[in-house]
Amino acid sequence: MDDATPERPAIHDYRDLNVWKDSMDLAADIYAVTRAFPREEMFGMTSQMRRSASSIPANIAEGFGRAQRKVFVQYLRMAQGSLKELETHTILAARVGLLADHQLRSLEPRYEKLGKMLVSFVRSLQRAKGDA
Repeated sequence: MDDATPERPAIHDYRDLNVWKDSMDLAADIYAVTRAFPREEMFGMTSQMRRSASSIPANIAEGFGRAQRKVFVQYLRMAQGSLKELETHTILAARVGLLADHQLRSLEPRYEKLGKMLVSFVRSLQRAKGDA
């Protein structure tokens, strides 16, 4: 994971990974969006969306910290699952009127981009040989 080139800086820590950075930004934005949810949703949709959003970068970090490529791939797949869970909660929140349509439309491309990043990262790790 330390293959530095002019286009690709060296990865020394999970915090160097763009996929982790983007997922952290998304999680922070989900926290901001859910602040506007009604108080009675604090233990419902607010909690579910925040938990799944924070789980994405947490799984990336934990998998990186395990220092084994195969295990890292498993954690990246868990991050993918959490992303799909968040996407589902977001669609439901829009359907029940907790999110405005413009909020849903602004989140959907970010989910798609992050999903593609995760898939691409998993594939690159699977092509590489040895341990992370």
